[in-house]
Amino acid sequence: MEPAKANSAADAVEVAHRSRKQNSRPTKSTTTQTAPTPKETVPNDPEAMFKVGFLADVYAEKPSDKVVTRFPPEPNGFLHLGHSKAIAINFGFAKYRGGVCYLRYDDTNPAKEEEKYFTAVADMIRWLGFEPFKVTHSSDYFDRLYELAEELIQKDGAYVCHCSKNEISLQRGGGKGGPRYACPHRNRPIKESLDEFRAMRDGKYAPREALLRLKQDLESGNPQMWDLTAYRVIQPRQSDGEEENADDENTAGIHYRTGVKWRIYPTYDFTHCLVDSFEGVTHSLCTAEFELSRVSYNWLCDTLGVYQPMQREYGRLNVAGTVLSKRKIMDLISRGHVHDWDDPRLYTLIALKRRGVPPGAILSFVNGLGVSKATTTIPAKRFEQSVRQYLERTVPRLMVILDPIVVTIENLPEDHLEMVEVPFSKDPEFGLHAVPFTRTVYIDRADFRETASKDFFRLAPGKSVGLLKVPYPITATSFETDPSTGLVTSIKATYEKPEEGTIFKKPKAYIHWIAECASLNSPIKASVRAYEPLFACDNPDSHPDGFLAAVNPHSEQAYSNAIVEVGLDEVIRRAPWPNSKGEQKTTTTTTTTTGNTSPSSSLPPPDSVRFQGTRVGYFCLDRDSAPGAVVLNRIVTLKDDARK
Repeated sequence: MEPAKANSAADAVEVAHRSRKQNSRPTKSTTTQTAPTPKETVPNDPEAMFKVGFLADVYAEKPSDKVVTRFPPEPNGFLHLGHSKAIAINFGFAKYRGGVCYLRYDDTNPAKEEEKYFTAVADMIRWLGFEPFKVTHSSDYFDRLYELAEELIQKDGAYVCHCSKNEISLQRGGGKGGPRYACPHRNRPIKESLDEFRAMRDGKYAPREALLRLKQDLESGNPQMWDLTAYRVIQPRQSDGEEENADDENTAGIHYRTGVKWRIYPTYDFTHCLVDSFEGVTHSLCTAEFELSRVSYNWLCDTLGVYQPMQREYGRLNVAGTVLSKRKIMDLISRGHVHDWDDPRLYTLIALKRRGVPPGAILSFVNGLGVSKATTTIPAKRFEQSVRQYLERTVPRLMVILDPIVVTIENLPEDHLEMVEVPFSKDPEFGLHAVPFTRTVYIDRADFRETASKDFFRLAPGKSVGLLKVPYPITATSFETDPSTGLVTSIKATYEKPEEGTIFKKPKAYIHWIAECASLNSPIKASVRAYEPLFACDNPDSHPDGFLAAVNPHSEQAYSNAIVEVGLDEVIRRAPWPNSKGEQKTTTTTTTTTGNTSPSSSLPPPDSVRFQGTRVGYFCLDRDSAPGAVVLNRIVTLKDDARK
């Protein structure tokens, strides 16, 4: 088979660097750090992570006129919050240093790969604001990798093994530090291994009957040098199961891109370093669990005499209080605890996107954590606090009422209509909008008590309260309840406009409100989904009955009778909030989600319509919204609730 040709840029890099050797030896990092909570989570400098610490040291170790990195996900699942760190590091480091970053799919296990995962990965990278230099696949290089495998055999650097999985484990010490010994096929003649490898390629062997193994150093203390698997035989898909490491006998299917052309597939350990070399990667940045792999990475490049990129490892990002495992999320979905992979209670990136978390908030959060060798474990509420701080500075405000009660202001005329100017934010650049004030308004149930008390400053019989931006307060005079439930159904009140010449007494408290005004389509009816932590403890895996037993049954609450003020129409027209690269208006229409006519020819993605519900929380439109049927997701509460 003819090897695939590399692009000219990669060839030039290979020629320039073919003789370079990286001789530094890795040390295993096992430290886990729980990230402290700073006073200000959102850093002032959005490029701080590249200027100091790990990434600055990496560049100083190997300066380059043109940095080339890669983000190499397996297309076998959806990315989660932990992956955002890898994306920010690889794409951000290259951009900061004036270089480029490849999106390279590590598609060497057809059993697990599906088109939807390829698409979802690319979508999330672009949503975070990055554009790959090129989109490539390990499978682009299958021909070339095969030729190098034959070359390695001819250099006595690999051999075909017919041992069972258990026999290979025993050769490596049995997993208990026992004596290591060579495979009986290790010293077979080179021609014999070459013939056997071609027989593997041509279908002579079934899965588990033959492997191509690297001929490394069994005396090394590093298990990554104990004759790793380079190629294995693949069979048609049987069933989906657990992910397998590079040396497992994978169940498989027809490859998404190459079809049935190949019966054998290279492992990660064989593929990754060589494709890094083909693509001229200068800095191969990966998480700390691959630190021991650096020796085998360098060994393979050296043995084949190809350009050797510099691999360096950083600590991964873990999130406490949730689960990120694909298998566990599938269990949550199949058992009905969450709706799908994009359920806003999950920490997959598609779920965070649907929940309304801005991509800029995620990048600011990662930047604030910095980069080091140690694994960083952060509580979910720490992430929420960072999102809350980001939204506070970047989205407008509207009045939202989750559980409305009607208030009739009896001393205003039936046709009273007064337009009240309300700011979209403390920042004057956000502008103002007008909302109607009429005889009938709605307030939140939590802002009324049936009995007045000294420690309650909102509305109660005989007590006055201010309505935000309305000139004068109202005083409750009476209320009615539902005999069957005992809940308050309506309130009577008076408008306390002072007579001319009298002194106006400012109320002690102000509450949000929304008026009824049919001519202006006020209020806008909405269904609101409020999310609490999916699990009732910080470590679901520690539950004695398994992580599913720790699921919080009240993690999703629905408010089907919620209402929003009319400023929502303008917020939709002006979205995305914040207006940043990666979130563009895409849906051509002339009708807003609220049902009103829009002067704009397009609408933004619903999850980019974000705003603060005054005194309530931060919200975004959900994709289930339709003209005349608004559905909102609560992104985060207005402030952290320690009781969570």
